[in-house]
Amino acid sequence: MLSTRVATWTAVVPVKPLGAAKTRLRGAVPDATHPGLVLAMARDTVAAVLACPAVSRVVVVCDDPQVRAGLVAAGATCLPDTPAAGLNAALAFGARAAGGAPVVALTADLPAMRPADLAVALAEAARAGRRAFVPDLEGSGTVLLAAPAGVPLDPHFGPGSAAAHLRSGALRLDGDWPSLRRDVDTAADLDAAAGLGLGSHTGEILCTLA
Repeated sequence: MLSTRVATWTAVVPVKPLGAAKTRLRGAVPDATHPGLVLAMARDTVAAVLACPAVSRVVVVCDDPQVRAGLVAAGATCLPDTPAAGLNAALAFGARAAGGAPVVALTADLPAMRPADLAVALAEAARAGRRAFVPDLEGSGTVLLAAPAGVPLDPHFGPGSAAAHLRSGALRLDGDWPSLRRDVDTAADLDAAAGLGLGSHTGEILCTLA
């Protein structure tokens, strides 16, 4: 069995500028708090990834200076979105910075993610020896796409991404990892993530509104 204590993976996390991010989540908190919530979720996501023993590095692709400052302070490497051609182009660009290491792409809206869930999912991806993805809890989206060393990431995030990744030849991993699979796109998703236990940054934002 592959040890998850060996740091091998480079994680790539794209983050939109705060003013344009998470439009479906608007209304979950007051408008003035929305950018702070988006940043808090990204900070909790990155913190959980950095705490995963299977990950050696986190590369964030983002042009927002506030996001870059916050995530560099958390320990991530930040790259500008040089392609400026959408989510999948940003992910492919970030993956090229991995220097030949295995790459895992993750969404930035996983504020309840536990490092242990990520570690087990990455161990399964490593055993697969091919591109593999983890769908969200609803089953149609994707929260994680992994590629072994030397294999292009070939991301297909967006509406219907789980089916798109399956068509592209990636292996679907349906493990019992609720904290990893609970992405947050809507107010209902945020409530569900809170039920699992939010990271400290997102929890602090919501506590200020209580």
